Amino acid sequence: MDRTLESLRHIIAQVLPHRDPALVFKDLNVVSMLQEFWESKQQQRAAFPSEGVVVYESLPSPGPPFVSYVTLPGGSCFGNFQCCLSRAEARRDAAKVALINSLFNELPSRRITKEFIMESVQEAVASTSGTLDDADDPSTSIGAYHYMLESNMGKTMLEFQELMTIFQLLHWNGSLKALRETKCSRQEVISYYSQYSLDEKMRSHMALDWIMKERESPGILSQELRMALRELEEARKAGQELRFYKEKKEILSLALTQIYSDPDTSSPSDDQLSLAALCSYH
Repeated sequence: MDRTLESLRHIIAQVLPHRDPALVFKDLNVVSMLQEFWESKQQQRAAFPSEGVVVYESLPSPGPPFVSYVTLPGGSCFGNFQCCLSRAEARRDAAKVALINSLFNELPSRRITKEFIMESVQEAVASTSGTLDDADDPSTSIGAYHYMLESNMGKTMLEFQELMTIFQLLHWNGSLKALRETKCSRQEVISYYSQYSLDEKMRSHMALDWIMKERESPGILSQELRMALRELEEARKAGQELRFYKEKKEILSLALTQIYSDPDTSSPSDDQLSLAALCSYH
């Protein structure tokens, strides 16, 4: 733990040279420090050059406790995990969680290396019924995970997280299963989606899929949304990275909005709901 703290102080001295490393997390102006951290990173090595803004979102609430989210360049999302009595306090708490994670992301242990891949694959094997031999077979889950890590060699865990979130959503949404039925290999799917970011187009396609599910099983959208909100709250209170849970909530909310704002949307044509239309970017 002492070595980790020393490493964090070294990172702070490099990225925020005019700040006292011992006082960074006690400084109430942590919101400006988080912004300064990412601006400095982008100047140094153009990290996430297409997304240069730290974005805050406060949930509407008539009174405490207040909830605030912060989304970092690249898409990683964090929230306040403490019970906050003001919006400003919630914003600061979310910024503190995000800053701590941003700093930890700079540690050498958070970068994907051959050693990191070996340890990660071994952990994955230990938690499943797979074997180490599966790592060389992209048709297996372990093999696909191994291939995904190797394809992102040198990236940090926050950079890798965006791709992982896409595949978590595709799995949750049922798209991965549908792609397997079209005989697409896991390797082909990974190679393809590695070129894309999680954007409005992808969210809209996933929302269409949930509209189809609602047609087949009325009530499933509301049920999934309640579950997503519960998971998001639990993850936020645990100080976890939140993008997967937040994206689920956004996709389901979008599907419900489309159903109630446009009755025709709830009964799209078969062509619209085909796999080709759902994943037209394939």
